Amino acid sequence: MMRITIDSDKCCGYGDCVLAGPEVFDLGDDNVARLLVEDPGPDLHEQAAAGAAACPVEAIEITS
Repeated sequence: MMRITIDSDKCCGYGDCVLAGPEVFDLGDDNVARLLVEDPGPDLHEQAAAGAAACPVEAIEITS
């Protein structure tokens, strides 16, 4: 099972994660990334990994 966490203190609101994984990530009203799905199924693993990789400040961590 994949688990995603976002360090909201690190997030700068670039939105690259949203562009790479629009079904997994979103930007809140405070311009900080938030998760749409904390434990994505296999169909969203690629988007989750792409979103984490796209984060320029490495605020997204994926564990299994």
